[in-house]
Parts: sequence; structure tokens; C-alpha cells
Amino acid sequence: MPLVPLSRILDAGPVFAFNVIQIEHAEAILAGAEQAKASVVLQISENAVRYHGALAPLAAAARLAAERSGADAALHLDHATDERLVREAAEHGFGSVMYDGSTLPWAENLRTTAEVTAWCHEHGLFVEAELGAIGGKDGAHAPGVRTDPAEAAEFVARTGVDALAVAVGSEHAMTSRTARLDLELIGRLHAAVPVPLVLHGSSGVPDETLVAAAAAGMRKINVSTHLNRLFTEAVRDALAADPKLVDPRRWLAPGRDAVAAEVARLSGLLKG
Repeated sequence: MPLVPLSRILDAGPVFAFNVIQIEHAEAILAGAEQAKASVVLQISENAVRYHGALAPLAAAARLAAERSGADAALHLDHATDERLVREAAEHGFGSVMYDGSTLPWAENLRTTAEVTAWCHEHGLFVEAELGAIGGKDGAHAPGVRTDPAEAAEFVARTGVDALAVAVGSEHAMTSRTARLDLELIGRLHAAVPVPLVLHGSSGVPDETLVAAAAAGMRKINVSTHLNRLFTEAVRDALAADPKLVDPRRWLAPGRDAVAAEVARLSGLLKG
């Protein structure tokens, strides 16, 4: 199916966004979404672009895979700090981008995000930004790194962004699903901010908390490490079961299947 704008998907309800590192990820994510009859967001991060050395090949693979799939899918650039990459995404079929100025001082984050957003809107791109520190295990639970609702409302008003990633207790790169979210804060942010809220670092969040976060106001829920862990476990099992394997298709396929199954399962959580 043709790619679907992220704005249309978010208008329909909460959705999972999964990161694409290689073509097997894109195939698995789309297969899982199709199985669950759910919409999905395919994300390519700046880190993945750096790994491959270029945006265009992976973007083309994800876009074509989505167009051949029966799932409604958006193509999204994730965690871009390089404004040149944002501009390049517009040339390769992306309908939305996340510009991440969250590590910058408040005034600079405000200025650069507003400039990037203005350019993106001129070129038809939906913009997600970030406010607050979504990071390490210790710092994510300190009061100073949570997103303040009043600041979030001001940030959105002054930058014109279309969605906002907020810090509410999640952490990137967690391999255990033990994160504790501040659901009360999510509710206050939802009431204060007139655009969809985005939860980053969702790999460490238990199922029931993901459902509660969506009910409290989260609209886009990003998952990467969790799928990568399952992919890697399946590959390890395949190689251990047959040490003579040399054809990568034989050990990549179980990883792809494991990701597809988990995407279908997770997607079902938000349909109830």
C-alpha cells in the first residue's frame, strides 16, 4: 500500500513505531502489523544511517517494502540531530521527521527546532521534537529530567512542532522491561500540550504500563531495543543448533520471524 502520513495514523489512535536497522526489520515489522491488522510506523534513526553510511538505500528498501505490504505504514526519520539529514529525508519519501535538539540549552533547542520545523512544513513534513532528558537509568527518574507541562506547552507554541517526545521515566536501550512511568505526569502533559505525545525508550516498559500510558495520552510509542534483543536471541539459537550454518538467510530468517511475531503481539495491545 502507499505510505500513509503519520498525522493520519496518529489521528486514528495510539500506534507503535519500530526502528528499522536492516531490510529484515522492515519486512518483519510490516508482516507483524499486517497480521495484527494494525497501522505501524517504520523508523530509521540517524544512528542507522551512520551504520549504513547513507540514508537512501535503507529508506528505499523500507519504502518499497511498505508499498508491497497490506499494512498502513508511515516512514519516519528518528532522532536526527543533523539538519542536513532532515533535508535529505524529504527527498527519499519520508512523511515525517524527529528533530532532536533535546541536548541543547533551552533557548538553542527552541530556536533550532523552530527553524527546522518551518523548513519542514514548507516541504510538507510532519515534525516531532523532544523536550526533557530521556536517557540513563539513574537520571531518568530524577525530578530534574522530567518534562515540565508548562515548558512543554510553551515549547510547542513557539516552535510549531506537530508532536512532542517527553521524558516521563522511560530509558533508551533497556533490555529488561522494568521501567516505571509517571502516568500522572503523562496525563498532565496530555492536558497541557495540544499535539500528540511520543514515548521514547519503550523497550523497557511492561505491557500493562504501555497500555496505561496510551490511555493517559501517549500517542506514538517507540520500540527498538526490545525487538533487537528478540532478533539476536533467535539468531543465537539458530547458530547454536547448527554450528555448520553458513548461509545467512538460514539464521536471519528466525530473527525476522521472532520480530514479526512480537510486532503482531504488541500491536494487539493497543487495539483493545
